[in-house]
Amino acid sequence: MKKIHIIIVCVVGGAIILGLLIGFAVKAMKQSGMYGGQVGVIEIYNVITTSKFVVENIKTFSGDPSIKAILVRVDSPGGGVAASQEIYEELRRAKETKKVVVSMGAVAASGGYYVALPADVIVANPGTITGSIGVIMEFPVFERLLEKIGIEFEVVKSRDHKDIGSPFRRLDNEERALLKNVIMDVYDQFVTATVDARGLPRDSVLKYADGRIITGRQAFELGFIDTLGTFSDAVDITGDLVGIEDPYLVYPPRRLSIIDYFTEPVEKLFTPTIQFLWR
Repeated sequence: MKKIHIIIVCVVGGAIILGLLIGFAVKAMKQSGMYGGQVGVIEIYNVITTSKFVVENIKTFSGDPSIKAILVRVDSPGGGVAASQEIYEELRRAKETKKVVVSMGAVAASGGYYVALPADVIVANPGTITGSIGVIMEFPVFERLLEKIGIEFEVVKSRDHKDIGSPFRRLDNEERALLKNVIMDVYDQFVTATVDARGLPRDSVLKYADGRIITGRQAFELGFIDTLGTFSDAVDITGDLVGIEDPYLVYPPRRLSIIDYFTEPVEKLFTPTIQFLWR
């Protein structure tokens, strides 16, 4: 009986080891391009507050010869203008050497739409919330609250507009006009990027570039995206673009960034920021 038990253990152990070896071999074949081909997947989730990791991942995939194409999954209501523009620019550069496909999730609005513009193909679900082409700047004003509790702030500044956007006082008409001018300049950049990327007449884009949201199906009908489909469909489309029948998806290593919420300077909470953000 002991010999039988030993034989059974050896057979089972050998089968497990053989299975693991086969699994590793298949994975290695996929990664080497012998089986299918590799597609680098970059995920852009939630509010876009920084471009650092996304840009790093795009550069890594762009410079890796084993990565045949880049698939970007966007599920974001937008975010900071600079961060969105940096991701946009890096994807535009990546497109020079790799095929780029964007798959839109539940929301890809404002900055979430902006970052999708450089793609060779933009795919959205019929019910995806997208559009919201526009720019917003907002900041809190505590002037009345401070008056009630008897707190005053003295300000010494070099010129008239150095403290524009201060949370301790309201804007005057001249300051509001100055900020409006800044907003409209960034807005023009957004519209121009959309016109150039989508090949649409400027008037057609302006008609819907008033901050409104649209569905994926509406975006398709208006020419703001290329086709309707799921993430799985986007994978197939990416494979077809580069001649890969069975794409092997490669994801960047995950980074823990929860520490950022505790180390972010408190003053940033009260600093005016210009955003591509769906409200």
